[in-house]
Amino acid sequence: MTNYQTIILGAGISGLGAGYSLRKKGENPIILEKDQDYGGLCGSFEINGFRFDRFVHLSFAKDERVNAIFRTSSPEIITHIPNPYNIYKGIWIKHPAQNNLYPLAENEKKKIVDDFLARPQKIEKVDNYEQWLRFQFGNYFAEHFPLVYTKKYWMKEAKDLRTEWVGNRIYQPSVDEVIEGCKTAETPVTYYAKEMRYPSKGGFKGYLKELAKEADIKYNSTVTKIDTVKKIVTVNNNTTYYYQRLISSIPLPEIIKCLDQVPSQVVDACNQLECTSGYHISIALKTKNIPPYLWWYIYDEDILAARVYSPSLKSPDNAPEGCSSLQMEVYCKENDYTEQDLLNGTVGKLIELGIIDKEDILFTHVGFEKYANVIFSEPIYESRKIVQDYLKSCNIELIGRFGEWDYLWTDQSLLSGLNV
Repeated sequence: MTNYQTIILGAGISGLGAGYSLRKKGENPIILEKDQDYGGLCGSFEINGFRFDRFVHLSFAKDERVNAIFRTSSPEIITHIPNPYNIYKGIWIKHPAQNNLYPLAENEKKKIVDDFLARPQKIEKVDNYEQWLRFQFGNYFAEHFPLVYTKKYWMKEAKDLRTEWVGNRIYQPSVDEVIEGCKTAETPVTYYAKEMRYPSKGGFKGYLKELAKEADIKYNSTVTKIDTVKKIVTVNNNTTYYYQRLISSIPLPEIIKCLDQVPSQVVDACNQLECTSGYHISIALKTKNIPPYLWWYIYDEDILAARVYSPSLKSPDNAPEGCSSLQMEVYCKENDYTEQDLLNGTVGKLIELGIIDKEDILFTHVGFEKYANVIFSEPIYESRKIVQDYLKSCNIELIGRFGEWDYLWTDQSLLSGLNV
């Protein structure tokens, strides 16, 4: 058994941030990581000269501590002006769709505007996300756009979701903006971030170099047991570590599994916590002839993917000369689809729409992430508090998206670690 002052669980962006912060204070914590590399969901992988991130990542961080670390890690940064688009019934629509409806048929635009104008002027109480959407955008738009997308992205009906997570993530246009967006395609960009930044080299993981540079990371170390009385962490190869301080970024359901004699009410609360799982389907192409958008959303239900983005547009370093790449996100439970189902419902659909040519595909790759986004279903806040309070009573400090069990962007996850 080895003794350590501090052990950090997970070498994702928040775990790396915690280790970085503690080293600045003169400590030397170890980080236990189940994978063979650092980064977690901010990591990447390479195949035949193509680099893919694990889901889409671009930085619009404003915090100077975060940006200073990112600049030190990757002095050469590519800045993009956001230009997201949507696919709806095979039609390209500028994002957000609610105030960029120009490409639609006149009769459909009229239905949307009429419904938008018919919204109640005041609503006393919003009980769920579906009510919020109908109140914000009218019934027709809500039913054909965000209610459909919610099932694809959140794996839930909108009526089963709360609204606290929304914040500024969804643009709420005025009546004039909706009407103007029906008349012309020349509308201002209303995306919530005005610029997106990405490392010139190394994928999004390039932003983490400074955090990982001197980190003592024990790879291939899946935590299997935590004895909070004796303060011992055991990993999959039966190696044990003694700690004085334990900081965890691993998902709450995973850490609860590692503890003995957890009270039944805590186990029940943990079972109420929900998250999405997802597949990323990566496509390598021997052409640069792809849509010019960094990312796009898909509302059509017959296409499995909720989002598509281009690693090669984020940085040319992500693909060999003359080539390009796309990556698609499908949210579902593991094994909901066979690999062929996933490819047919994603890559096959892009071929059907004429977005890519089958002959240009060099290879495809299917990867799975068990934990993607926290789902804000009805019991989340009460259940989360019960679980977190118990873990804190065991002197386990919680950080990151899945430790805090919240909808944290990458910069917020890093700050969660830096602030230990």
